Amino acid sequence: MRLPLLVLLLTLAAGAASADPLPGRIVSIGGAVTEILYALGAESRIAAVDTTSVHPPAALQTKPDIGYMRALSAEGVLSLSPDLILMENGAGPKEAVALIDAAGVPVRHVPSGHSVPDLLEKVRLVAASVGEESKGEAMAADMKAALDRLATDLAPIERKRRVLFILSIADGRANAAGRGTGADAVIRLAGGENVFSGVEGYKTLSPEAAAALAPDIILMLDRGGPSSGDPLALPALAATPAGQAGAVIRMDASYLLGFGPRTPGALRDLASRFYPEAGLGASLVR
Repeated sequence: MRLPLLVLLLTLAAGAASADPLPGRIVSIGGAVTEILYALGAESRIAAVDTTSVHPPAALQTKPDIGYMRALSAEGVLSLSPDLILMENGAGPKEAVALIDAAGVPVRHVPSGHSVPDLLEKVRLVAASVGEESKGEAMAADMKAALDRLATDLAPIERKRRVLFILSIADGRANAAGRGTGADAVIRLAGGENVFSGVEGYKTLSPEAAAALAPDIILMLDRGGPSSGDPLALPALAATPAGQAGAVIRMDASYLLGFGPRTPGALRDLASRFYPEAGLGASLVR
C-alpha cells in the first residue's frame, strides 16, 4: 500500500472513532421539544421530561418528571446524568439555567417563537441535535406544505372573523391576549383578526373595554377550574356579537398553543370553526 493512501485511511478511521455518538440520555424541557422527539421516533432516548410535556400522554406517564420548565432545579436536571439537554427558550429560573449551561453537559436552547419560520426552525434544530436531520427536514417540509395549503384555502375569505382570546376570567374581568402572544399568532394563522392586537401581551380588560371590542368569536382554552369561567356569564361579553351568537370556541392548550408537530392540524381545526361555511375540513391529527 502506498504511503499517501495509508495516511488517508488512518485519517478517516481516526475521524470515525472520534465522532460523537448519538445522545442516548436526553432531558427534554418544553412540551414542543418532547412532541418533536416522539414524532422523530427518539422517545427511547428521552431520560426525563418537564411537566409541560403533556403530549403524547406517554411522556409524563413513563418518563421521570423534572418539574415545571420555569421552576427548574439544576441539581435535579443534572442528577439524571444526561448527555444532551434540549431546553426551550423561556425555561427558568435564570440562575438554574446558568448552572445547567455551565455544567459541561451539551445544552441546546430551542427557539420558542410563534411564526412559521420559528416553528420549522424548532423542528430542524431538535432533529439535528439528536442526529435525525433527514427526518427533521421531512417533518418540516410536511408542516410547511400543510400550512401553505391552509393559507391557500383561506385566501378567498373576504371578511375575517373578529376574535377575542381570553386566557382566564377572575372577578368578572377577562385576561385577554394582545399582539406578540401565541394566541395572537394562532388567530392570525387561522385567518382571524385579533380584536385586542392594539396592546402588547396579556392584559386584564374592564367589562366596558371587552364590550367595545365587539368580537364575533371568543376563543378560550379547554380546561377546568374557576379561571376557565363562562365568558357569556359576563353581561358585557354576552352583549357582543359573539355573545349574541353563542360563539365560544374552546380548544386544548397544548394542541392550540404548543407550536410543535401538531400545529398545522390545530390551525386547520381552528380555521374550520372560524369559517364553518368554507368547508375547510378538520384535521385528523390530535
